[in-house]
Amino acid sequence: MKNGFLSVLILFAALTASSQTDAFRVREFNLKGGLAIKGYDPVAYFAMDQAVKGTKDISFPYHGITYYFSSSANRDAFRADPSKYEPQYGGWCAYAMGHDGSKVEIDPETFKIVNGKLFLFYNRFFTNTLKFWNADEKNLHGRADANWQKLIHG
Repeated sequence: MKNGFLSVLILFAALTASSQTDAFRVREFNLKGGLAIKGYDPVAYFAMDQAVKGTKDISFPYHGITYYFSSSANRDAFRADPSKYEPQYGGWCAYAMGHDGSKVEIDPETFKIVNGKLFLFYNRFFTNTLKFWNADEKNLHGRADANWQKLIHG
């Protein structure tokens, strides 16, 4: 009886931790109506080195977030290893996260892949933050990682 109760308690704790993670993602990631990267295909950035719009017909929900894909093959690649393809910093502008830890919108067509990770950037009104990132990438990357960790761990 004790082992059964312990098993139920462990299962409840695991489900609670999982839902907290999902709730954090939905609350803190750059989403519109639960959709990531404004509907762009996260795998296409890697496979084609370009931003490609996905479709609602080829989508995949992952921990509370919906991703669109331009092909079933890309959806299947994502499904096999989501952490490989999800954008850094919850899909917020990498430069802003490194500059001051702020969550700034992105232009999904302004991106960079660094060490196998996808970074997205703001690019509007004559301001392309990818240029600023490239000018001081090492420092900004380190600060962005630290700022994102602060946000995750409250």
